[in-house]
Amino acid sequence: MRALIQRVTTAAVTVDGSEVARISPAPGEHGLLVLVGVTHDDDTAKAATLARKVWTMRILEDEKSASDLDAPVLVVSQFTLMADTRRSRRPSWSAAAPRSVAEPLVEEFASALRDLGAHVETGRFGAHMEVSLVNDGPVTLLVEV
Repeated sequence: MRALIQRVTTAAVTVDGSEVARISPAPGEHGLLVLVGVTHDDDTAKAATLARKVWTMRILEDEKSASDLDAPVLVVSQFTLMADTRRSRRPSWSAAAPRSVAEPLVEEFASALRDLGAHVETGRFGAHMEVSLVNDGPVTLLVEV
């Protein structure tokens, strides 16, 4: 599994013109936008490990984590994180897990974050989503398990 974590001051997901999720930390505070990609051999253990890593990553103010500050998290499925671009100008998506594998693992990732105490919002799996954000710093990290 891969997660692209962005420290944000706000983030939202819109589907078909309707907002389906939003995090808006208080002024001067931050949240995390987490784009999640799943590959064929990922499982619930990896989802839980990735959730713990994201929740405790010390990337917020004063080297604190989302768990330290009870920061909100917006989780968005993102199969394109699994793209292979080494060979040509056309990305290969063969490493991305099919929906039947990926959707439950993205849900498991979000559930594991909730079990850790996170306030979690989610995008809509498989939908054409418009994701808006204000990246603070900017801080963007790619994490794999």
